[in-house]
Order: sequence, then C-alpha cells, then structure tokens
Amino acid sequence: AAFPYLLTLTELITCAMRTHLGSLQLQADGCRLLLEILSQALEQDVVMPLGEAVISSLVETMRKHSENEELISLASRLLMMMATSDLAAENLWKVGVIPDLLSAVRTFLPNQEICLSCCGVLWSLAVSENTEQTLLKGAVPVTSAVLQEHLQDGAVAETACSALWALSLQGCLSEDEFEPLTVLLLDALREHSGRAVLVKSVCLALASLLRLSEIAALRLVTDPGGSGIHLLKATSHLHFHDPQVVGSICMLMKEMVQYDDVLLEMLALNMEELLSDIQSHFASS
Repeated sequence: AAFPYLLTLTELITCAMRTHLGSLQLQADGCRLLLEILSQALEQDVVMPLGEAVISSLVETMRKHSENEELISLASRLLMMMATSDLAAENLWKVGVIPDLLSAVRTFLPNQEICLSCCGVLWSLAVSENTEQTLLKGAVPVTSAVLQEHLQDGAVAETACSALWALSLQGCLSEDEFEPLTVLLLDALREHSGRAVLVKSVCLALASLLRLSEIAALRLVTDPGGSGIHLLKATSHLHFHDPQVVGSICMLMKEMVQYDDVLLEMLALNMEELLSDIQSHFASS
C-alpha cells in the first residue's frame, strides 16, 4: 500500500538533489534517504521501477562531487542496488555511466565499498542486453586493478571476478591481458577456494580465456604460485556437492584438453581420476 508513496518520495528527493546539485550536504542526505527507501523495498521484495531521471540525477551527483569519497560511496551503492533490473541497466547505458564508474574506482582504489559497488554495476551492465564493447574494454584493466588491490577481501574479489567473467564473455579482453589475467584469477581462486560464487566465476572466466589463447592455458599449468591443475583438483573436492561449481570446473577442463601440452600435464597429474569421480558422483545422485 505504501508503494506509490515511496515512488513519489523518491521522485521528490531526486528533484531536490537536481535543484541543489552544488550542496554536498543535501546530496549526501538525499542518497542516504534513497538507500533507506530502496533497502526497505528490497526487504519486502518490491521492485522499484526507477526511471532515467532518478539514475541521471545520481550520475550527475557523482560527476559534480567526484572527489568526495563518502558521496561517491553512497551513490555507487545506490547504483548497484538499482542496476539489478533490466530497465535500470538500460538507463545506466543511456546516461553513459561507465567512465564515471571507472574514474571513481581509479580515484578511490583502496576503498572496498566503492570498488565492490562499481564492479557490481559493471557486472550488471556487461550482462545486460544492450552492451557497448568499446566502453566495456576500458573496464578490464580497472576491474583487474580492483582484484589485485583487494585480493584478500572475499566480497570484493568475488564481485570483481564476476565482472571479469562477464567482460570476457563480451569479448572485451585484449591479447596482452590474457596471461596476467590468468595469473590473477588463479591467485583469487587460491585465496578464496571456499567461496562457491567466486570459484564458478573464476573457472568460467578462465574457460573463456583458454578458448582464445594457448598462452593462457600454458600459464595455467605453469603458474608461479603452483600448478593450476593441483588447485583445480583441490577446489573440486571442496565443492563436490555443488553441481554449478563442478559444472564450471568441467567447462574449464574441456577448454584445457584442446592443447596437447596441457593435456599431457593433466594426464601426468591423474586428472582423469577426478573426472571419473565427478561422473560417478553425479550419476549416483
């Protein structure tokens, strides 16, 4: 019953924010109120159909106060909450938010909240229907920098890996990014092998890298941190009862076997034993 009022309230807040764009205090208070409204709506499973006006108002706030860490943190959190709907993702493309997200991350790379939110929005944009590859390509080095900076932080690493997977699916990676990205994704897997969502994203991102590059495949088996094959075996055993994670590992192995040198390494390390374990486990379950 309160839904129409929430919508009206949201429009009034963004109207005030647009009118007083120069007032830092009003922008911050407006963002906090919007966060409160959106959080409550989400808790009650209410999807707020926020139009282009609300989204462009937030992006204008980010542009006007791009040096204010607290405000960028609030605005990017709001954008991440909104970006889950297709309509919002479309509106975010329309207002051209990507350069703003990348600039926010570059400016505030040590800030976990900003990195998490911006990577979350990038993921939503990369998996949405209307994507612009040229704009997304610039997101790869920035998202990689987030993963490098926050490798120990499970939540940020997970969001960055999901974004990198989506970007790799869109064909946004350039050849010179294949090898360093393979190493970085393996580091993330080593650090957080217990996080199912992260494992799935890393394996699917590595599968798209290996589909394109033998160098990435060779890097996977000769990784300085230790063989990626050992890591995959250990990770498979951790998630043996999760069909989605095991499926992503199998998809990665399917890409690995197309390269002779990698296949030999896999045979030397008894990878077929793991595959038959997986097969018999899912046949019996």
